[in-house]
Amino acid sequence: MSVLIFVEVAEGQIKKSSWEAISYGAQVAEKIGGKATALVVGPAEASALEQAGALGAHQVWHASQSELAQPMSLPYSQVVLEAVKKTGAEVVVAAKSSLADATLARVAGALKAGIVGNVTSLPDLTQGFTVTRSIFTGKAFAEVKITSAVKVITLKKNTVEPVLGTNSAVIERFEVVLSPESQVGKITETVKATGTVSLPEADIVVSGGRGMKGPDQWQPLLDLADALGAATACSKPVSDADWRPHHEHVGQTGVKVAPNLYIACGISGAIQHLAGVNSSKVLVVINKDPEAPFFKAADYGIVGDVFDILPKLTAAAKSL
Repeated sequence: MSVLIFVEVAEGQIKKSSWEAISYGAQVAEKIGGKATALVVGPAEASALEQAGALGAHQVWHASQSELAQPMSLPYSQVVLEAVKKTGAEVVVAAKSSLADATLARVAGALKAGIVGNVTSLPDLTQGFTVTRSIFTGKAFAEVKITSAVKVITLKKNTVEPVLGTNSAVIERFEVVLSPESQVGKITETVKATGTVSLPEADIVVSGGRGMKGPDQWQPLLDLADALGAATACSKPVSDADWRPHHEHVGQTGVKVAPNLYIACGISGAIQHLAGVNSSKVLVVINKDPEAPFFKAADYGIVGDVFDILPKLTAAAKSL
């Protein structure tokens, strides 16, 4: 059996979530006695392609034709389908994202393949091909047996720890003749937040809720984020009140994040917010209410006023 890994890029570099997908795919290939092919779609630098090999891929295919410069699921799914046919892949892996979900859903439909999202484990091969997935916003897990000839998996963030090794993969250009049907849409404009760390890719996120009291009280949180090199985020009530930009809204209906460290400042911890942050490796909660629901999910909790605690954390971070 062989494994195909759909790899996303941004600004010429492999997204960190795809680092995990490559490592996971390489481990699956080793477990089933096959080879892992990393399919990098979109403009990417040579160093990024080499990185895919160092993360465990046996070979790296780069689909970089001009029609793929924009991240669109229609042409991307055609590229993945062609790669599946050429490699004979029986397992297709990607990091879970809006683009991967849309792309691989089309791939699974075309191949009549079983597709499982939010996977949190390597497959159990003792009785077929079974994976564990996160359900109910991370509060439970389900074991799912995939019986189709081709198996499609999207990986929940922070499932595996990617490790850069010394492996060197064969890098090849992969070009597909795209159908007119795959070219019906295009992105006319992309507006990005400037001067900030990207939320989905951030290793550290400092987030604020209504406990920050108002839009003019946000500076202590911004100071801590700056000291830690972190992205800033907020709860839904904060963005709804226009205290912070809407692109910072984290939660079930906002951005879902999975940083190494998530610091929640003055956020009560409603289930909708937890659904967007429960993939974080470490959750730190600061709240003056000791009964705040967020403390039940926290790895570390500080009971106190954020305006007293944040300056002290900032000073400590700057002293490191």
